Amino acid sequence: MSASGPRPRLLVVGGTGGLVGRAVLAELGSEFQIRSIHRHEVAAESAASVEWIRADVRTLASWGPALEGVDAVLNLAWYRWSSESNFRQLRDGLGRLIADADAAGVPRFVHVSVPDAPERLERGLPYLRYKREIDRQLTESGLSSRIVRPTMLYGPGDRLIGPMLRLMRRYRRFPMFGDGRYHVSPLSASDLGRILRRELHGSTRGSSDLGGPQRYEYRQLTDRMFAALGRPPRYWPMSARSAHRLTGLLVALGSTLLYPYEVDWLVSDRLGVPAYEGLDRPLESVEPYLQAQAHAKSGRGHA
Repeated sequence: MSASGPRPRLLVVGGTGGLVGRAVLAELGSEFQIRSIHRHEVAAESAASVEWIRADVRTLASWGPALEGVDAVLNLAWYRWSSESNFRQLRDGLGRLIADADAAGVPRFVHVSVPDAPERLERGLPYLRYKREIDRQLTESGLSSRIVRPTMLYGPGDRLIGPMLRLMRRYRRFPMFGDGRYHVSPLSASDLGRILRRELHGSTRGSSDLGGPQRYEYRQLTDRMFAALGRPPRYWPMSARSAHRLTGLLVALGSTLLYPYEVDWLVSDRLGVPAYEGLDRPLESVEPYLQAQAHAKSGRGHA
């Protein structure tokens, strides 16, 4: 992709309305002509003059028109929680995308996936089983492809750290699964946007796990969250098995805060992946973000 001449065209699959999509739009919107394919209108895309194609990724029979003139594809599409049928259809739709992009000779394809999980989740959980099939199909294709696998993401409007802070503020306690000694490496969504920009312009193939600059024990991170709220850390001790059962019950009642497989993944100690290297400036630390979010939620911060 040349820096001179017309801006290269980027097809973003899954839209730019979510946490990662918003970061992609902010990072890449001035550099690429973005074509975005998904089902529902996103106001920010209209404001940024993004070309929106209304389509269901699961059922799109031919990707040819969407790929016309495209210099790179960035896939963000996946469900956090859904039926096995939906995951299967999404796998099939993305499989057709990979095959059509390969046939069209698309120069670069970057796909957002996830780090390794315990083997029983990899084998038995539709979320992971079908995602790994897409990972493999992309790796085995003739495309110049890169699979990026970020760990715990945070940013404005996130569905993890923001809700955790709200619960700590409201109840003055927080559930602690097991001993809290497993690790996490929080990565900002804005840094992921910068990483995706670099990978879209690159030629490296294969997969890369992406962590933030600090690797914390989970309890170290939650202690810092309480400190940002100006409160001492206080916990409800809970075994991993009990946490799995509780989140399953909450999901059955309509909660989307945390899913049982996410508890199992967290306590398996596989999310403290190494920091990504190669950007032009350092990765962001999560702690200023905690301070800002705590201030916004409680009207105060704590140094």
